[in-house]
Amino acid sequence: MSSALQAVERTEFRNSALTKIRQEGNIPAVVYGNKLESTSVYINGADFLRTMREVGRNGVFPLNLNGKQVNVILTDYQSDPIKREIVHADLLAVDMSKEIQADVRITLIGEAEGVKDGGVMQQSLHEVTVTATPSNIPQAIEVDVTQLQVGETITVGDITSEQGYTINTEAEQTIVSILPPKVEEEIDSGEQQEEGAPDNQEGRETEPESTDS
Repeated sequence: MSSALQAVERTEFRNSALTKIRQEGNIPAVVYGNKLESTSVYINGADFLRTMREVGRNGVFPLNLNGKQVNVILTDYQSDPIKREIVHADLLAVDMSKEIQADVRITLIGEAEGVKDGGVMQQSLHEVTVTATPSNIPQAIEVDVTQLQVGETITVGDITSEQGYTINTEAEQTIVSILPPKVEEEIDSGEQQEEGAPDNQEGRETEPESTDS
């Protein structure tokens, strides 16, 4: 497990205070759960990103809060779409022996046979909800599409759940499918016209010029 992050409790909630926290390189956050009263804090942004790279999106990491160390998991976050920076985080305090629910992303692996035949692969579901103890929550669930043919699909029910977690998402939901190739008909108007026929003269007869007697 990674080294503990330091959380500093927040007592000022004005927008100006939040702006100052972010300008100093920190991230406002809320810690809650596991018999812990919801607490507003801030954590060092660089340390937080380093920890997330180390433990992963669903990883558990220790947090020092008011002189006590708790294990937490990132449940949600908000980011600035322009600066692409995290501006707020929700941290759930967990009991390592008790199961929780978490969203886990789906990663497709392999090159589908149907795509090789010209089909179009469409992923309809990008994550599923699982139940597991915090240490058994996977970072991602891999789905092998190698044998998938045109017209075939893989559903949630086709996933073999690894020991240690249970998938809660409905089994009938489609994860990925291979659509038939798109047939595009291109009509060349030049090829439709009879060779040598005058433009816009089809079906017309040329009248003889009148002459004076």
